[in-house]
Amino acid sequence: MLHAKVVTRFAPSPTGFLHIGGARTALFSYYFAKHHDGDFRLRVEDTDKKRSTEAATQAILDGMDWLGLHHDGDIVYQSQNEARHKKIVLDLIKAGHAYPCYLTPEQQAVERQSSRDAGRAFRSPYRDGKSPPDECPFVIRFRVPDGETTLEDQVQGLVKWNNKDFDDLVLLRADGTPVYMLAVVVDDHDMGVTHIIRGDDHLVNGGRQKLIYEALGWDVPDFAHIPLIFGPDGKKLSKRHGALGVDAYADMGYLPSGLRNYLTRLGWAHGDMEIFTDQQAIDVFSLSGINKAPARLDFDKMAYVNGQHLANTPIYAIWKYGQTFFEAKNQGPLSKEQHSRLQTALPYIVGRAKTLIDLADQAYFVTRSRPIPLTGKAKKTLKPDAKPRLDDLLILLSGVLEEQWNHKIIQELLTSYIEDEGIGFGKIGPPLRACLTGGAPSPDLALVLDLLGKPETLARIQDCLDIFYKNNEE
Repeated sequence: MLHAKVVTRFAPSPTGFLHIGGARTALFSYYFAKHHDGDFRLRVEDTDKKRSTEAATQAILDGMDWLGLHHDGDIVYQSQNEARHKKIVLDLIKAGHAYPCYLTPEQQAVERQSSRDAGRAFRSPYRDGKSPPDECPFVIRFRVPDGETTLEDQVQGLVKWNNKDFDDLVLLRADGTPVYMLAVVVDDHDMGVTHIIRGDDHLVNGGRQKLIYEALGWDVPDFAHIPLIFGPDGKKLSKRHGALGVDAYADMGYLPSGLRNYLTRLGWAHGDMEIFTDQQAIDVFSLSGINKAPARLDFDKMAYVNGQHLANTPIYAIWKYGQTFFEAKNQGPLSKEQHSRLQTALPYIVGRAKTLIDLADQAYFVTRSRPIPLTGKAKKTLKPDAKPRLDDLLILLSGVLEEQWNHKIIQELLTSYIEDEGIGFGKIGPPLRACLTGGAPSPDLALVLDLLGKPETLARIQDCLDIFYKNNEE
């Protein structure tokens, strides 16, 4: 169907965090809308008053904000449209497409069993004009027409149902509140939604909802029901697979762009495009690229994709998302000097990390506070014969001018020293690295000295000589 303007929507129920499956659905909806210069709308489906909470609503909004999924227009809260939903039910009753049903729960159970025995879905005797009892509560049900319903799904292809397999579903509960199946149709119509992209667990709902659209004489939107995300074991994603919410991946050190890339690629493909920006995804996104088979989470692949984004992220943005991780590793805020060294070091070490937690570990050697405790393997490298060589290096490094302090000159100095002494690099490398990093992960030694800067390098070597060796001599 051709549309004047493409409008998609993401419609989460506020009963918990932003699930990564929901986040992927939202991404598909967002990219599809933007590819067609359309709108991506947000609707909070909060009609389940017992389970919907303000905290859960805020968690979803926070998750979308962190992920960088920005909706167009105002947020629609489904609960605020109740009067409109009820009016539509009255219209359906007047047109003969809905009716009041007075069955008690016990009577309904009997009728449901009778329908099963007859090989069809539930039908109430009140749909055929049975006289209602006096002053009995009732629900409003949709009158499913005879015949067949077909849906040309943009992902699943042509899907058909025999209408006898559809219940006469409830539209209004006995307390007068609308149910989801009605509210979603009315809200999508009123929001001008042209394409409904959602999980394939809603596929049968697509058939039911198409009947309501047709009963109301409204244009039926295009449906695209995407396969769910499975865990690495091929089973439906659940708590046993670990983190399920977007917030958990933020806490695990993933970048929003990295997670967007991975989730979009999870079940969608365009040629051999693997690592991409939002604009690149928008430029080529189509529903035809969505796979019919369920996608499996691959945490190694997720980390790889995130590492690629991390390596291409501006330093200011790395600090924005990584500050809490750097400070957690440092066990407190960074001083001005620590922050300066970190900013200098990040371009050289960011390629060694896959997550911000990894990066904080890789950067710890430049942010460590003096004196650095020397334990474990680092301590073992500081043997007695290393002390005179550290004394020599302290003198040699002190003679390097500040403006000449770079890893090339430092490497030449270290190479010259071991040649003059007739020793292997293993005699000075491990003890010098221990003094400078305390055993923390670090790049090439000359680069370590360069990134620490002359004052910090000399101070750490001096600490080694004054504290470690002095204590061990005593």
